[in-house]
Amino acid sequence: MKVSQLFGKTLKDAPKDVENRTAAQMIRAGYIDQTGAGIYTFLPLGHRVLEKINTIIREEMDAIDGQEILMPALHPASLWKTTGRWDVDVMYKTKSQTGQDYGLGWTHEEIVTPLAKKFINSYKDLPKSVYQIQVKFRDEIRAKSGLLRTREFIMKDMYSFHSDNADLDKYYEKVKQAYVKILDRLGIKDKTYLTYASGGDFSKYSHEYQTLIEAGEDIIYVCDKCKLAVNNEIIDEIKGCPECGNKDLKEKKASETANIFKLGNRFTEAFGFKYLDKEGVQQIPVMGCYGFGPSRAMGTVAEALSDDKGLVWPDEIAPYRVYLLSIGEEAFQEASKLSDELEKAGVEVLFDDTNDSAGEKFARADLLGIPVRITVSPKTLETGGFEYKKRTGENSEIVPEDSIIEKIKNG
Repeated sequence: MKVSQLFGKTLKDAPKDVENRTAAQMIRAGYIDQTGAGIYTFLPLGHRVLEKINTIIREEMDAIDGQEILMPALHPASLWKTTGRWDVDVMYKTKSQTGQDYGLGWTHEEIVTPLAKKFINSYKDLPKSVYQIQVKFRDEIRAKSGLLRTREFIMKDMYSFHSDNADLDKYYEKVKQAYVKILDRLGIKDKTYLTYASGGDFSKYSHEYQTLIEAGEDIIYVCDKCKLAVNNEIIDEIKGCPECGNKDLKEKKASETANIFKLGNRFTEAFGFKYLDKEGVQQIPVMGCYGFGPSRAMGTVAEALSDDKGLVWPDEIAPYRVYLLSIGEEAFQEASKLSDELEKAGVEVLFDDTNDSAGEKFARADLLGIPVRITVSPKTLETGGFEYKKRTGENSEIVPEDSIIEKIKNG
């Protein structure tokens, strides 16, 4: 892809009404565009990042026997009235032309439970786990912090069904480990803590994955010994680390990247969902719920890893592996050839083919946050190579022309 052909363009200045630094960087870099408060368009660069996050999530959910489905975003009110949740404040509600009440989905227990009831009749059908990556809507009083708190967002929500709590507990632990793998691939595992939080109506505790960022809206208390944390909302109840009892917990600002709940039979009972056990006796299955927000994760990664120059994307989710630029006409021709060679070798490359100055190109490269910058110039051509620099590195090096592809692939 050539910079001149990109649908989104880099901007010198961010819109004045954008307070969050990283959101401003993503807008300036042409990753997202703000349609309204808490409502964003993902431009080609941003959409590539989002889809790569989705791919990572899919791979890790499939690895623990999750099966992907896609449920509707428009929900009949009757399903929510069945569980007594129709009157929640965060739901957007509307009426059809025939006077029927509908809500826009902010979660999907009310959809997935009666769906599973149609297909799970026996203990032989259990356990089952299904997930989706779907648009969600929440009527936030104040949308803020870019992609961290929006009114429309992308969510991976997975729901598991089990014969008993023991089986649910085993699967719950599998999801915990799968989430650690996702966070590792996103480059934020070391900044993220498994956090004890309120279980609400479902259980005594739930678990969140809270990532330390300055723009975070949550307060957590961290145990450095166990790499666990406690959410501020229950700190007075637990009074220390739930693992080792350590009371010397450190207060940190964080943002929730993911969460998991044991739902028990709260929803299966409401919908009269039963299965036959080995003795032919009807039993009520228990459920787990596992959320991970790809769009929120994109904002969190940007917040956690960016610097004053711009964004910093980890290799697995960067929109392109290489940002290629040239200085001078002769170098432009060589850079064009290199761009073709990289693409043939399967390397994703964004080629800055503009007539902008070298300084503007270097600044754009830093702003975009692509992992590797390759510069072709008269100076590098004299040495028979190209300048190679990592976005996170301080120094650059000249790499011979015949080994540049191998260098890019192997780092």
